[in-house]
Amino acid sequence: MSNSAVFFVIFLKQATCNTYFKEVKIYHLGEMDMKIVALFPEAVEGQDNQLLNTKKALGLKTFLEERGQEFIILADNGEDLDKHLPDMDVIISAPFYPAYMTRERIEKAPNLKLAITAGVGSDHVDLAAASEHNIGVVEVTGSNTVSVAEHAVMDLLILLRNYEEGHRQSVEGEWNLSQVGNHAHELQHKTIGIFGFGRIGQLVAERLAPFNVTLQHYDPINQQDHKLSKFVSFDELVSTSDAITIHAPLTPETDNLFDKDVLSRMKKHSYLVNTARGKIVNRDALVEALASEHLQGYAGDVWYPQPAPADHPWRTMPRNAMTVHYSGMTLEAQKRIEDGVKDILERFFNHEPFQDKDIIVASGRIASKSYTAK
Repeated sequence: MSNSAVFFVIFLKQATCNTYFKEVKIYHLGEMDMKIVALFPEAVEGQDNQLLNTKKALGLKTFLEERGQEFIILADNGEDLDKHLPDMDVIISAPFYPAYMTRERIEKAPNLKLAITAGVGSDHVDLAAASEHNIGVVEVTGSNTVSVAEHAVMDLLILLRNYEEGHRQSVEGEWNLSQVGNHAHELQHKTIGIFGFGRIGQLVAERLAPFNVTLQHYDPINQQDHKLSKFVSFDELVSTSDAITIHAPLTPETDNLFDKDVLSRMKKHSYLVNTARGKIVNRDALVEALASEHLQGYAGDVWYPQPAPADHPWRTMPRNAMTVHYSGMTLEAQKRIEDGVKDILERFFNHEPFQDKDIIVASGRIASKSYTAK
């Protein structure tokens, strides 16, 4: 009997949330190859160390082609992605600069079985739509936690020491020590609030503790004291912290949470750091809070939308230490992302369960406690 005449059935019986295919799937042996589409930042000449771009593509080209899979690499362009929606089986995208997997796109992708986030943070995928269409969503949990935690601590120091003004003077040929020192503070003895006390939030606490600070945190899931940090209500966190650093996912509950009202309740001349998602902080309310000097400074690397347009007001608002979204893009983090994506794909091809920590959507429901659906 020729291969073209042979069919077989794969039954995936999972007792847990690890189901990642449709309940029953029938495959033709001659059609086992899958179409896998990757959306990565476009490679630029001279970026030889960069793994997460269209040139190196996390080493996936050889990895997938050796396994007989069709692999399409795209720069983050929604129009190019739309051409592949009807017949793609897997999409791999980075949370830094993605073409969003909206409900509209998901409904145009009848063969889509799996959406992989090459990093951490899957809010660029419509999780409700993925659940309804029984599409698995997984990410490489923990891959960039150290990188982001270090970046947040750096941002706090940059803000408190008024580094941005000192650096500006050195670049522009000025020398005004009084102007720099007028808003320069030590970190020690400050009360630092951590909003979101998961993997990254706890790493931030570990790195801040040696600075002899008072640490407090709020997390709707992790509502207990930690050996280094005290659990407090959200209202107390906002009103008593000298600086707040945000480490929460973007959900319907956190979308624009730090709005005009919340920012107005922060301590006068306090600081805010955001390496989570730009949309957690209301754009215009933040500009106003800095312009009025109610907030002394803001730092972060996340924007909304991304990439930020040239006229985005956060580029020019006073006392900001913004960067492009790269806190989780250290070379060490990229290597962990590469290894994690390959592990996810290997498990997928071998019909093995994913690691629980990586699963966001499975079996037609949101499995991660960190996310909710609209």
